[in-house]
Amino acid sequence: MAVETDGEMVLANVRDLLPRIRERAAEAEERRVVPEATIKDLIGAGVFAMMQPRRYGGLESHPARFYEVVRELSGACGSTGWVASVVGVHPWQVALFAEAAQDDVWGESPETLVSSSYAPMGRLTPASDDDGYRLTGRWSFSSGCDHADWALLGGLSTDKFGKPEFVTLLVPRADFTVIDVWDPVGLRGTGSNDIVVEDVVVPAHRVLRNAEHAKLSGPGQAVNTGPLYKLPFGAVFTTTITSPVVGTVGGCLETYVEAMRHRNRDSLGGGRFAEDQFAQVALARAESEVDAAILQLDRNINELYAHAEAGRELPMELRLRTRRDQVRATERALEAVDILFKTAGGNSLRRGNPIERAWRDAHAGSVHVANDVERALAMYGRGRFGFEVEDNLV
Repeated sequence: MAVETDGEMVLANVRDLLPRIRERAAEAEERRVVPEATIKDLIGAGVFAMMQPRRYGGLESHPARFYEVVRELSGACGSTGWVASVVGVHPWQVALFAEAAQDDVWGESPETLVSSSYAPMGRLTPASDDDGYRLTGRWSFSSGCDHADWALLGGLSTDKFGKPEFVTLLVPRADFTVIDVWDPVGLRGTGSNDIVVEDVVVPAHRVLRNAEHAKLSGPGQAVNTGPLYKLPFGAVFTTTITSPVVGTVGGCLETYVEAMRHRNRDSLGGGRFAEDQFAQVALARAESEVDAAILQLDRNINELYAHAEAGRELPMELRLRTRRDQVRATERALEAVDILFKTAGGNSLRRGNPIERAWRDAHAGSVHVANDVERALAMYGRGRFGFEVEDNLV
């Protein structure tokens, strides 16, 4: 009950923040980074503590509540919602690392923030004076890295049999440099810059093998025993990517209704836009797509959490369904925002218009690897036909 109460508290806090976050949306886009004042507001509201273990000052909230908070923030500013989601989920992953790594991150402050870039761009060699690795590389798309004191970075190693093995390495700010290169068409305020590491030692306790995620194991589970940390990376991380997209379009819907409610047409015979039955049908279709996306996302996360809470095995059928519905949620959100953009008229083309910004942000979020629709749907179909599915994002 306490967990739900904490989640409700954060949600209430965030709703109080929405007006000022909405006001700062243009600033975030112009500066290409979420304003520092907003990050402080999100910390104060408890957003970044939701997926963090209680033993390190976190709230250990129900993940469905976390994604609800993300959707609310994204409705006000897509970039802010994206950073809140991506940076906000990293405490969940850090909790799967060895206890010593968790102490490294949160030992001095429970408010430490972590960014990421999971592509295996790191060049790893065994460290001569340590049982870890020497790491060199350059990673792109590290959202929120300007605000982070640590980074989760992808690398490619070999297992004891000499086979390639994907790993995630936890690196402190002192060991990496942020390169300002972010200048995209959408999600401009996320500050998803490059990270450069040059020949630093990463001790073994700060290395996590990605295969452990897929097997629902990790050394951190020895100290973080709650159901939150028994969920699959493939469900938690991918829903983290889709939720801001769905939330951005949900917020766009509200903006659209208010903007179009009293608008008079100068073409197509004139008259009030809201009285046009074709406009009414378009709105109904768009809202239905967003509702369907949210209902399926929440259903799957709730079922996964219920299994973990009861100590039951997580069925592969459910894990595959979660991925199926997650990519479809992104598709549904894009279908909805495309309807809104096309029917909003020429004003939606103006730079800075909330509908135009939401359209760009939603489409930008959709190109993330977690939203590879055809691959995820093929995995689901393969599993339904009885074939084995092996993928770290399930």
